[in-house]
Amino acid sequence: MTTSRSEAARLSRQAPTLVPDRDCPLCPRLVAFREANRAREPLWHNAPVPPFGDIEARLLIVGLAPGMQGANRTGRPFTGDYAGDLLYATLLEYGFARGSYQARPDDGLKLVDCRIANAVHCVPPQNKPLPAEINTCRQFLIANLETMPKLRAIIALGRIAHDSVLKPLKLKASQAPFGHGAVHQAGPFKLYDSYHCSRYNTNTGVLTPDMFRSVFAKVKADLD
Repeated sequence: MTTSRSEAARLSRQAPTLVPDRDCPLCPRLVAFREANRAREPLWHNAPVPPFGDIEARLLIVGLAPGMQGANRTGRPFTGDYAGDLLYATLLEYGFARGSYQARPDDGLKLVDCRIANAVHCVPPQNKPLPAEINTCRQFLIANLETMPKLRAIIALGRIAHDSVLKPLKLKASQAPFGHGAVHQAGPFKLYDSYHCSRYNTNTGVLTPDMFRSVFAKVKADLD
C-alpha cells in the first residue's frame, strides 16, 4: 500500500516536532550566537539540544536552556557542567537513572521513567533567554508534553521553566505561584517546583543538595 503525496503531507503536519532543526531560524539573536559559537568551537554541538530520556516516562524535568560549557558543548541536557553534576547524582540516588554519570553523552547513563527537556533549546548569551525566545520555543515543549502518554509529574527547575510550563498546563500564575518545594495540581499532572541547580544557586546557599533532594524524594513517593 502506498501513501499519496497529500496523505503524506497531512501526516507530516500532524506529527509534532519535539526539537528544533539543527539550523532553526526562529530566534535571530540565538541564531547569530550559534553561528559565532560554531566558528569559535567547531567540534562542539552548537545546535538545539534534544530532550534526553524515554517518551514513555512518567516524569519530565524542565530546565531553562543549554549551558555554554554543558549541553551546548556536549549535546545532552545538563551534561558537562556543575548543574548536571548535582542533577544526575540526585537522579541516580532516587532511581530515576542508572549507570555512571561521567559528564559526557557517551558515558552510558540511562534515565529510568524520566525525561529531561529545556524551556529554550538553544544556548542564549549570558544564559539569559529573552521573553520572545521563551515564547517561540514553547511550541517544542508543548509537543513533548503532548507526546508523553504516561506523563504524571513535571519538575520545573527555576522560575522561567515554571512559567513556561504553566501555559500548556492551562494554569494561571496566580493559581500556581513559583516556590521551591511547591506542588501544583493541573488536571492529571502535578507540577513540582525547585530552584535551578546552578552553581550560582548552590554557592550562594539559595539551593542546598538536601533542598534539591527533597523535591525528588517527594516525586518518587508520589509516583510509587
